[in-house]
Amino acid sequence: MAIERISCAPGNGINEDLVAVFEHDGVTDLLVLDGATSVADLDYADEQQGDVAWFVQAFAAALGRVLDAARSQADSVQLAIEDVQRDYRARAAGRDVPLYAYPLAALTWIRLRDGGGQVSASLYCLGDCKAFGIDADGVVTDLDPYVNPFETVVQDAVAALAQEGVHDPAVRRTRLLPLLRARREDQHASPAPTVLCLAPQGPLKARTANLHLPRGSAVLAMSDGFNRLADTYRLYTQEDLVRRCRADGLAGLAHELRAWETAQATAALAVKNADDASALMWTPDGVDSNDNPSIRPVPASARAAEEQA
Repeated sequence: MAIERISCAPGNGINEDLVAVFEHDGVTDLLVLDGATSVADLDYADEQQGDVAWFVQAFAAALGRVLDAARSQADSVQLAIEDVQRDYRARAAGRDVPLYAYPLAALTWIRLRDGGGQVSASLYCLGDCKAFGIDADGVVTDLDPYVNPFETVVQDAVAALAQEGVHDPAVRRTRLLPLLRARREDQHASPAPTVLCLAPQGPLKARTANLHLPRGSAVLAMSDGFNRLADTYRLYTQEDLVRRCRADGLAGLAHELRAWETAQATAALAVKNADDASALMWTPDGVDSNDNPSIRPVPASARAAEEQA
């Protein structure tokens, strides 16, 4: 197999995404984590890089410690979250943390078993990262066809502010803060959270699926920041973006994303003019993306190092 991955923050910002790969017990686990930008006034666990970046890194590390092919993805996530909770409470040192300040993230976890010419994929998805399969003929399958309903609410609010003449990102964030904080409180208080919460009030309500992909299929997962190329900026259709990733690799598309955002800096379509962008692509043996040199094997049981676009 070969794996290509990229994860980068816009400019010199702190990256609150994370991509990780684990190989163990005859399976390959692909993870994309997209931390939700904090709406708190201060950080409680990590004042240097912020609670959100700390959360996704701590979760990936905790998950890596409990991975077992015989344990379900849901049980593994629960064990990892309990570990991260304990660490967070120790770091918060008894301070009163507002509910909206607890970190959360989107998670797409694809567990792959490659055998007999066919790939089986088990998906565990929370939040709005994307996952696709693409076969040797270029046919694209959306493995997790989910649309975040809150994104429309945010886009409408951003559009209303633009009509008022509000274009400065800092002012926009301040105006939207009550809406964003109320949303975070609802997510953390939910008895069945649909995102990766630090302190869930009930079982996580993940979208799960067990699929068999055709021989020669590649698997691609990405954060919504990377997927802005298709669903926000409309530079590609969703299918064409996936095909471009397979044909040409991820790095060039990441550069294209940042170049477009720089050129369109005043035409914000979201709370942030640019977001962290991450993607992770698995390709089976002998079916590389045009022999793209940036695609290479990953050491067993290693967390994927982040690559700068």
